[in-house]
Formats: sequence, C-alpha cells, structure tokens
Amino acid sequence: MLRNYVKIAWRTLMKNKVFSFINVVGLTVGMACCILIAAFVTDELSYDKYPAQANQMYRVELHLTENERITDFSNVDAAVGPGIKAEFPEVLAATRLLQWGQVFMRYQDKQFKEQSIAMADSNFLELFSIPLLEGNIKTALKEPGSIVVTKAFAQKYFGNSPAMGKALLFGKGQEVRKVTGVIDKIPSNTHFHFDAFLSTTDLGIKSLTWSNVGFYTYLVLSKDADPQKLEAKFPQLVARYVVPEIQRDMGVSLAEAQKSVDTFRFTLMPLTDIHLHSATKYELAANGDIKSVYIFSILAVFILLLAIVNFTNLSTASAASRSKEIGIRKVMGSVRTQLIKQFLIESTLLTFFALLLAAGVVALLLPYFNTLSGKDISISMLLSVTNVAMLLAFGGFVGILAGAYPAFLLSFSRITTVLKGGSAVQTSRRSSLRSGLVVFQFAVSGTLIVATMVTYQQLHFMQNKKIGFDKDQVLVIQDSYMLGQNEQVFKEQLQKDSRVIQASLSGNIPVGMSNMDGTQIYAKRENGKEQRAEIHTNIYHVDEEYLKTLGMDLKEGRTFSKDFSTDSTATVINEAAVRDLGLGKTSPIGKTIVRSGQREFTIIGVVKDFHYASTRQKIAPLMMILGRNSGAIIVKVKGTDAADIVASFRKQWEAFNPPAPFTYSFLDERFAFLYESEQKTSQLFTVFAVISVVIASLGLFGLAAFTAEQRTKEIGVRKVLGASVVSIIALLSKDFLKLVLIAIVLAVPIAWLAMNRWLSDFAYRIDIEWWVFALAGLLAVGIALFTISFQSIKAALMNPIKSLRSE
Repeated sequence: MLRNYVKIAWRTLMKNKVFSFINVVGLTVGMACCILIAAFVTDELSYDKYPAQANQMYRVELHLTENERITDFSNVDAAVGPGIKAEFPEVLAATRLLQWGQVFMRYQDKQFKEQSIAMADSNFLELFSIPLLEGNIKTALKEPGSIVVTKAFAQKYFGNSPAMGKALLFGKGQEVRKVTGVIDKIPSNTHFHFDAFLSTTDLGIKSLTWSNVGFYTYLVLSKDADPQKLEAKFPQLVARYVVPEIQRDMGVSLAEAQKSVDTFRFTLMPLTDIHLHSATKYELAANGDIKSVYIFSILAVFILLLAIVNFTNLSTASAASRSKEIGIRKVMGSVRTQLIKQFLIESTLLTFFALLLAAGVVALLLPYFNTLSGKDISISMLLSVTNVAMLLAFGGFVGILAGAYPAFLLSFSRITTVLKGGSAVQTSRRSSLRSGLVVFQFAVSGTLIVATMVTYQQLHFMQNKKIGFDKDQVLVIQDSYMLGQNEQVFKEQLQKDSRVIQASLSGNIPVGMSNMDGTQIYAKRENGKEQRAEIHTNIYHVDEEYLKTLGMDLKEGRTFSKDFSTDSTATVINEAAVRDLGLGKTSPIGKTIVRSGQREFTIIGVVKDFHYASTRQKIAPLMMILGRNSGAIIVKVKGTDAADIVASFRKQWEAFNPPAPFTYSFLDERFAFLYESEQKTSQLFTVFAVISVVIASLGLFGLAAFTAEQRTKEIGVRKVLGASVVSIIALLSKDFLKLVLIAIVLAVPIAWLAMNRWLSDFAYRIDIEWWVFALAGLLAVGIALFTISFQSIKAALMNPIKSLRSE
C-alpha cells in the first residue's frame, strides 16, 4: 500500500512540474537557511563548555562605580585570584591569564610578528582541559622562560622537527623562551584565542596588589558552592586589602578610601556565560550577544514558516485541478484517512527531496557563511550521526506540517460538489485563511526590509559620524620600537619629506585601544574645599606633535610644547574627563590631577571629545601625558600616490637594517575594521530580507494562480460584456494589494519596536524616520505588483470563448 502511495505521489508531482518546482525551491531555500542558522546558534551556545569542570568555573570581574558612571572590567589585579582561593574553602582552584600583546619572535632565520601571546599560571591549561601533545601539563608552565605553543605555531618555526626544548628569541633577541609543551589548538568555541602561553613566573611579581586590573582570573568552585553567597563575602576582602591600597596610592583619608567598599565590587561571571552575556571592558575577544542568538533563531523559524506557508498556498492553488480526482477516489471507496495519507506522503516526498537539495546548498554556501558569520563550522560537524538523525526528523516534521492543511482540506471536500465541476476549496473561510497566510508572509518580509534599511543607516552613521580627529591620509608605521635608538631619527627623517604634513611618535592610536593603560584619578582639593570625584581614566602617552598630526581640536588651553620644561608633569584631558571630575563649572586649566602613586599633573589643555574606540561606546575620560611611548609612528601625508609614499618610507626604514620588516596601515582602514560586526549584521539582514521576499512572492504567485483559475468564468463573462484588459488586471490585483497593505500596517509597529531595541545598544544612534517605513511599504507593494502581474495579465488576455465553452 505504501509503495502505491509513493508511486501515485511521484506521478502527481511530475504531472504538476511548475508547482512542484516552485514548492521545492521554496522549501529548499527555507530549510537551507534554517540549517545554517541552527549551526550558527548551536556553535554560539557551545562556547566554553569544553573544560571538564566548566559548570563550576567562574571569571572574577570588577564592577566599579565612579561619579555615577558604572564600568565593568573583565580582569582584576594579580592578588585577587590567589587571595580568594586562600580565604574561602569552597574555591577549589584559581588560575590567571595575562594578555601579552604583539611581539616579534625568531628562530634561526625565521621571524614572525606574533599577536596572540598570553602569560598563564602553571595550572591554566589543566583547568581548561587543554591537553598537551608533547610535554607534561602539570609542569610545562611552572619554570621561568618556558613557553607552550600550538601545533601550527610550532610547525611555522620548526617545520616537522620536534619542538620540545627549542629556544625562541623574543623582540630584539635579548629574551629567550624554551618550548616546554605543544598543544593541538585552542578550541574555536572559547572566549580566548592564543597561539602560545608564557609562564607567569617570568613576571617576577614581588608584591601582589588588589586595586588594579590586568589579570583574567578564573575560579573553580566546589559542586555544592553557591556563587551568590560567595560573591556576598567579597566586600570583606575589599575592606581588608583594597581600602589600604587606595589610601596609600591615592593619598586620601581612611574614611575616603572606605567608600570603595561600596563602589569597588568583585563579581562572578559563569564561564559558560562569558561569550553571550558579558560585555565588559577589555574582553579578550569580541564576544557574541545572546540577543543575536534570539534574533537569528526567530529568523530561522520565520523563514521556515514562510516556506511552509508558501507550500500551503501553492498546494491549495493547484487543488482545483485535483477536485475530480478526489471525487472519483471517494466514489470508488477511498476513505478520508487514505486521502490524508496520500497527500501527506506527497508533501513528505517533496520535502525530503527539498531537504536533499538543501543539504547540497548548505555544503556549497558553508564557506561563505563562515566568512560572513566569523565561524569555523565544517561539513563533518553537520554530518555527525546525531545531526543526520535530527535532519531526517526535521524533514519529516516539515513535510507533515507543510502538507497537513492541504491534506485535511482536500480530503473533506464534498463528492457532489467536485463531480459537478466545483472546486474542492471554495469556502470563504478557507479563502480567508489563505489571505491571512499571505498577510503573515509580507508582514515578516516588510519587517526584515525595515530592519535591513535601519542597520544600513546605523552603520553609515557610525562610519561617517564626526569622530573628532582626522583619519584620512594618515599612515601608521608599526613596530617602530624595533629601530631602537634610530626610532626618533627615522621620525625626524620622515618629517623632512615634502609630502609629510606632520608626524608623531606614539603607540597610542585612537582606534582599537592600542597600547592604552589606565588608572584612578581625582582633582586635587583646593583651599580645603572638597572637589574630589574619583574616576577611572584611560591614558595616552604622546609627544608634542600628536594632537597636530591627528588634527584634534583644543577646546581651551594649549597642547604640549618643547618650549615648556614643566610639561613633563602636565596633562591634556578630554571633555568627558572634565565632566566626570566635576570641573565643568569653572575653567579646568591650571587645576591639578592626582593619579595612582600620588603623582600630580597640571591640566594645560582640554581636547574636544573624540572617538578613540567604536562609536557604539560612549566616549570615556581620557588623559594625555607627555612621554616616550614606542610602538608606532603616525604620519599625516598629502598627495594621492600612496604607493610611492609607502615605497619611499620602506626604503628609509630598511636603510637602518632593523630586525623587523616594514609594516604599515592606514588609519581610516583601521577605523572601518571596528564596525565589522555591524557590517556582518547588515549583510545578514539583507540576505534574510531578500530570501523572505522571494519566498513570500512565491506564495503570492500561488494565490494569484489560484484566484485566476477560480475566476476564469467571471473573467470570460466580463470580457464578453466589454471589460477592458486594464480593468480586469485592476480587478485581480486590488484584493492582493489590500493584503499587502494590511501586512505593512502590521509590520510597522513590530519593526519599530524591534529596531529601537536593537539601537538601544549604541551610545550614538540614529532616529528611525517615518520615510523608512514608507519606503519599505512601497517596496513591498512594488514586489507584490510585480509578482501578481504575470498571472493577472495572463488571465486578462485569455480568450473568453475558451473559458465559457466548458459551461
């Protein structure tokens, strides 16, 4: 019996090739999107679950309240981890990680610039369940001068020869590290990504402090420990250790320092929550966002529903041609259950064929999807036994869901109606349902069209917002510290070039927090009056040409100058620092700022706020001080021949024969890189909007075909009575346009709420204008008109004799 069902189903699908093709295309696209998004979501949810004790691991974070500004740090000071472990028996272990930064590394004649280096405690790899291919995991990072590298890292330097015991030279060659372990690789689904680990014993820390940041600290709690109860005990550590440090370093009274018990708070972040739920300062990598997981999960469901709705509409549209078949089957003794089985088998057969095509589409698009999403999802991951079983179950579920409505609808048709030439699907209730499905499709499509336009506008706004400095025609020459004593000579040599407007020596580049440090500061009391507002500020170490090179504007005061010997203890701060320090009522020029270590700096200038990070973030306080900060030379150039300028600079660099190659970047390119995440979001919304519109258009095409078929006799009569082609096209189109307009009305508030929620994450954002919704509505109407025009014109041009001859 089943064989007979399948045979008839196949013949039916082959007989209606056009509708079958459209159904297959819709389901293929819908299921391919669903599979890709499911892979993305699954990967996002898998982060940091690989350690054996992942559910017992927590990262210690710092929640700092300063002058009504709240800042969350993902790292803490060196003493915090060992101190908490020593104080509380429910803490089984503690380990620390310190980001090293960029460094040149050399072995014999091979030299590379490494950017993914960290220092780690000896138990770090063991607690994170990262096994060693070579070496002892318990002792590999125990001794000074040791380094554990990944397999790929080792092959880059040593080829296929053994790495253990080999010596790597750091920087200019004065520091030596011996390979004491080799790991395969760091799992891709983790919140940190490093190629090599140094031992923290190389730091030579003599005294552990509590009141600063820098060390990413992780705790392993006992299974019965309550992290909230442990967190509640941390204020006693602040009172015991942090308060005395603040009193000593900042030179404040004990009463003033004790305020830190309320403003300086250690918190615990579950390890498995870091990637999707943490957005603190100085994260080790760009984290995901749980809202993105929710958004894309909803998109996957909606796109699949669009495909199913499309299938339903096309099935009911073609049902009229099967009315007599259904009637004859019933006359010959077929019962409803048999008809339902027949139609469900047809839909399931079609769905599994679409699923097979969808798998091929996924395999074809996976490399592009990985590039777009930043993932490393492989075909082998998707083809695991569990995933294949889930895909087959998914196909069966979609087949039944897609075919259920047409199957029950057609099986309940009356024999007398269909044998007299009537349709199996004529009631107004069923017509209303089909209309509702079209409204649903275009409401989803309209919402995604608005989302696409808003994300593009926000991205364009951030990239073109006035950022407070000149990023165009600015060349950043990296690793200038490798020139040694010739670094300043090289800079002065560049300044003699007629194409160079200005040059500055500083590793603090106002894009991406390069080489930035920070500390607590406050404005010094004057005449015994309380002026103190302690805040955390970022610090730039600059030279006298820095502000001029980057075209930054001073609001008041002056910049650094070689004419003033006192500028070694001077500072230029931004407007945000003025506000947070409470110095806005009078001129801050001449006031004194005290930073950690009771070092005092006199304010000589206030620079207008500029974005030294992404415009997603609110501009934070910044303090500039005069001082040598090797790392990069920033050059403002003129002229259009960038290649010639770069070639000239490279030649001058190589003349000094430094132990590093000439590397450079343009500041505007570095700035554009900050918005990679937003660009991907915009691209994904665009892709999904196009897909949803295509699927919705297919559904509308099916409904148009059904309506034209149902009204064939009416159209014939109208033409005989003198109706024009234009009037008939208008007659057939107006009902569909009503549905699209209803969909737009429903989509507008949904899209407005969703995009306002998304924009709330940006410190600087656009306002959603009314014309965005108007344009989205016009696009939806235009797409709908284009879709139904084919069927409407075809019906209007039909010879009325053919449509009336059968009556």
